[in-house]
Amino acid sequence: MMQSAPPPEFLDVLADAASSVILPLFRTRLTVEDKGAKGFDPVTLADRAAEAAMRKLVGDHYPEHGIIGEEYGPEREDAEFVWVLDPIDGTRSFIAGLPLWGVLIGLLHKGQPLLGMMAQPFTGERFAGDCRSAWFTRNGGREPLAARSCAEVGAAVLLTTSPHLFRGNDRPAYARVESAVRVARYGTDCYGYCMIAAGHADLVIEAGLQPYDIVALIPIIEGAGGRVTSWEGGSAAGGGRVVASGDHRLHDVILERLAG
Repeated sequence: MMQSAPPPEFLDVLADAASSVILPLFRTRLTVEDKGAKGFDPVTLADRAAEAAMRKLVGDHYPEHGIIGEEYGPEREDAEFVWVLDPIDGTRSFIAGLPLWGVLIGLLHKGQPLLGMMAQPFTGERFAGDCRSAWFTRNGGREPLAARSCAEVGAAVLLTTSPHLFRGNDRPAYARVESAVRVARYGTDCYGYCMIAAGHADLVIEAGLQPYDIVALIPIIEGAGGRVTSWEGGSAAGGGRVVASGDHRLHDVILERLAG
């Protein structure tokens, strides 16, 4: 029997639960653990408590749904609907006291992104989408999101979390793009993708992503009229090397440049 999709409002329910746990811990002296086998991969009590709170709500309201979370792994990955959760995307910014982090809440239906939200508890901003439309909420107000037109690489604003994401042949491929754009900025994590949807930036290029880093952001950017793919032009839902842009014409040019 086919299940019905949860309403978009349930994204806010999950975001409220995560925010209530995370916000009191932001800019406090939290203990930071390193869970990385290679390189520094920080995690805090805020990450774990926020994901636990969201998982409980999903279990209470949609017990038949699956979950993929950064901190506690997968449950029922083969379910028709699967929630993809990153309680704090940008933990490095979080532990540094910088507000360039967010709660990522994504929903897959039969493996395809369906709903997504990035919630920033400190600023009170929420960016959400359903692949057909996207919206921004803050202080009770709501407005539509729309990516801007930018067909030329030389006019583009490019965002990425760090140039150190790119290794081997990916590094010169990324450099071919960065050297051609108007502005390049680092350190944005999930915020960069939302700035595309809001029409303030044009391009994000990243590598080494996990599904929980990107699934929630795809419905937002696509709902705002943009495009998100792998470097090869396929689905980005599995993570890996990702390109997001606000203008489909620019996207095609960037894929060509990355391919060399």
